[in-house]
Amino acid sequence: MTLNIAIAGTGWFSKVHANILNKMGGVSIKAFVGTSLEKAERAAQEYSSAKAYANFEQMLDEVKPDAVYICVPPYAHGEMENLLIERGIPFLVEKPLGAEMEIPRKILNGVQQSGLITSVGYHFRYSDAAVRAAEMLQGRKIGMALGCWMGDMPQVSWWRKQEGSGGQFIEQTTHMVDLLRRLLGEVDEVYAAYAHRAMKEMHEGVTVHDVGTVTMKLKSGAVATVSNTCILPEAGQVGLCIYTEQGTVDIRADRLIIGDRGKMTEFRNAGSPYERENEAFIHAVRTGDRSGILSSYEDAVRTMEVTWAAWRSAESGMPVKVGG
Repeated sequence: MTLNIAIAGTGWFSKVHANILNKMGGVSIKAFVGTSLEKAERAAQEYSSAKAYANFEQMLDEVKPDAVYICVPPYAHGEMENLLIERGIPFLVEKPLGAEMEIPRKILNGVQQSGLITSVGYHFRYSDAAVRAAEMLQGRKIGMALGCWMGDMPQVSWWRKQEGSGGQFIEQTTHMVDLLRRLLGEVDEVYAAYAHRAMKEMHEGVTVHDVGTVTMKLKSGAVATVSNTCILPEAGQVGLCIYTEQGTVDIRADRLIIGDRGKMTEFRNAGSPYERENEAFIHAVRTGDRSGILSSYEDAVRTMEVTWAAWRSAESGMPVKVGG
C-alpha cells in the first residue's frame, strides 16, 4: 500500500521531510501547499509525483492525502489542523504549535476527541544522545540541569515579530525545554527574565527579545535554568547538561558527553533523528501503531505550556505556574 503525503509549507523543514519521505518505499509525495502557487511550484518541481497548490482545502479535496506534514510559521497554525481533524487525516506538525496558547489548546481538544494520529517535530527526542541519556539517568539522582540555545537571529521577517514567532524561547529554545521534560519530568513553575539588547537597533521591525533566562521548578524537586540569545553573529552553543550525584550527562546536537568522576566519555550520534521521526510517523499511519512516536500533539502542548508560561513571567516579572 502506497501512502499519499501532502506537505504544507515550502521552507527548509518541508524540504528536510520531503527528501526523507522521497527515499522511503511505499510513500508518494503528492502535493505541496504554499502561500503562493509560485512557491509551491518551486517546492514541488523536485518531486515528480507532487502537484502545487496555493489553497490547502482545495488540495485536500483533490489529493485526499493519507497524511499531511505541516511546516509553517507559528502564526499560521489553526485552520489547517482543524480541517485535518474534521476529515480524520493524521498529521505531523513542526514545532512550535503556535505563537501563543489559545490555538494549540483548541486543536488539542479536537485531537483528543477524534483520537487522531499526530506527531510533533521534536527531533532531539529521537537522537542517539537523548536515547542514551535516558538510559544513563536511570537510577541516578538528578539535581539540576542547565540548557542553552545561543545563536544568531534567523533572517526571516516573521521570526523577528513577537506575534509571528512567539519569540526565541517559544520558537527555538522549545527544543531544550522539551528535552528537559522528556528526561527530568514535568515543570511546575517558571520565572523568566527577557531583555532587548542589540537586535532592535540592528534590524528593522524587531519586537522579540534577544536575550533571556528561564528558571524552572520541576515536580520532581529538581531545578533547571535554560537561557537563550539570538544576539550572536553566527550559530553558537545548543545543549542540555544534567547534573547528578554520579556526574554529568551533557546532551549536544550531535553527541552525548558523560562526566564520571573526572573521566569524560563521548558518544557520537550514529543515526538521523529526522529519519527516525519520519519512520515512526509513517509506520503509525500505515499500521495504527503509535508506539514509535515520541512526541504526540498532546505531549507537545505540555512543552508549549512551559514556554508560554515563561513568556507570561517575563512580561509580568513574577513566577508563573505552568498551565495556570
